[in-house]
Amino acid sequence: MTFQRARSAEQRELRRQAILDTAAAMLDEMPVAEISLNELSRRVGLAKSNVLRYFESREAVLFELLAQALASWLAQVPEELAAGVHQGASVRERGDQVAAVLSASLARQAVLLDLLNAQHGVLEHNVSVEALVRFKRSAIASIASIADLIRRHLPELGDDAQTVVMMTLMLAGTLSSHCRPSASALAAYETDPTLVSLPLDLRTTLENTVATLIAGTLART
Repeated sequence: MTFQRARSAEQRELRRQAILDTAAAMLDEMPVAEISLNELSRRVGLAKSNVLRYFESREAVLFELLAQALASWLAQVPEELAAGVHQGASVRERGDQVAAVLSASLARQAVLLDLLNAQHGVLEHNVSVEALVRFKRSAIASIASIADLIRRHLPELGDDAQTVVMMTLMLAGTLSSHCRPSASALAAYETDPTLVSLPLDLRTTLENTVATLIAGTLART
C-alpha cells in the first residue's frame, strides 16, 4: 500500500485510520512486544517520519487501539448481560451470572486483553502527558459505563461496581498472558507430566475469580 500526500482533513483522517487498521492487523499475528514502528511503517506504506506525523510513537498508536477495543467491547456488553442475567434470580446467582457473562465476553477479546496486559508495563512509557490524559479520561468513561450496566442487573453492588469492573479488566489482561503458554513452556509440560496442573483456561479461571470478587464485595457491603 502506498499513499499520495494527504492534503485535506478527510485524507489525513483516512491515513490515520489506515495506520490504526494496519496495527490492528499486526496484533492478530503477533503480541504487542513484537510490533515495531519500522514494521508498521513498512506495512502501511509510509516512511516512519510520516507515521510520526499522525502518532507521536508506537505506543500512541497502540493506546488508540486500546481505546477503540474497549469501546467496541462496551458496545457488546449490554445485550450479553441482558441475555445472561436473570432478574428473578437471587443476589448470589446474579453475581455468578454477571461473572460468567463478563468472562465469556472478555475471553473473546484477544486484542483488548493483549493491550490491557501491556498498558502499564509498555504503553505508558513512551507517550506524552497529553496522550495519556486523553486515554485515561476515555478509559474512566468506559469503566463508568460498564459499571452502570452491571448495577442494572446487580444493584446491590452500588458504587463498588466500578471497582469490580476495574479489577475484572486487570485480571483479564494479566490472565490472558498466563493462559497462552510459550513453546518452551508447552515443551516443559510434555517433558514433565506433573506440571500439567499449571496451564490455565482463560474463561474458566476468569469466571471463577470474578465470581469470587463479586461475592466477596457483596459480603463486605
